[in-house]
Amino acid sequence: MSDKDDQIATAPSLFDQFRPAEAPAATEWENPAEELDIRLPEDDAALADEDEGLNTTEPLITCKSETGSMPGDARRAMRYLLNTGVVREEKKRLTFESLCRHEKLIGEHLGNMYLYMLLDQKAGIAILLEQEVTDPDSDEEDEDEGSGLVGKRTLSLYDTLLLLVLRKYYQERESAGEQKVVIDIDSIAALLTPFVKLTNNSALERKQLNGSLKLMREKRLLASIRGSDDRVEITPVIRYVVNADFLTKLLSEYEQLAAQSGALQQEVGEDV
Repeated sequence: MSDKDDQIATAPSLFDQFRPAEAPAATEWENPAEELDIRLPEDDAALADEDEGLNTTEPLITCKSETGSMPGDARRAMRYLLNTGVVREEKKRLTFESLCRHEKLIGEHLGNMYLYMLLDQKAGIAILLEQEVTDPDSDEEDEDEGSGLVGKRTLSLYDTLLLLVLRKYYQERESAGEQKVVIDIDSIAALLTPFVKLTNNSALERKQLNGSLKLMREKRLLASIRGSDDRVEITPVIRYVVNADFLTKLLSEYEQLAAQSGALQQEVGEDV
């Protein structure tokens, strides 16, 4: 395994950095307002899908650094990464190529902002992450200022469960050798059923699912399939949002809570 692969394998998960210290207690299961904090990429819906302004034949625009000047395409690629948090080669080929070509130089500039770029060339993805700052002289105000560079999103319990079942499905299909993981909406609803008793006949609950799926698309955890409204692609971004070991542990705890909640409801029904 190369040094780059080791870096990818050991990079801290976005979800791990902001997961709760322990799973919600059984009494919290019935609270629909239960929320978890998670770092997710910023929404770039307003940005075009096509690579624009990355013509490498235009005059060099420089940015001074310890290693020299930064070419214009590198500056634009870094700016796009800072704005969006994620760059996929499939969607932004020229931007991704610039990030790969100038990886060391861009990494130096990001390091000055306590950030770093996780670059997986095999998967065709670049993700902006925060460095773990352990400077004893830094105060809370400085930490709050730095944390604003990577968007923080508070997920509801429903969104968290959706994220977990999607991550588990992605892991299973990836282990089976699939290069592109696609799932239909009905299958997602079925995966959520043990947790939220989602039924295809409930228009309200399906509306909630559609809203959560829209959020996952905006954060580039899901991607729409051209010509298909009932299927989505689970992108490789999800691999870095939820750590595989943490996924197994948290899902197991939620399954136990769901089982306890179901047993309690059954006892109440029998007593009535």
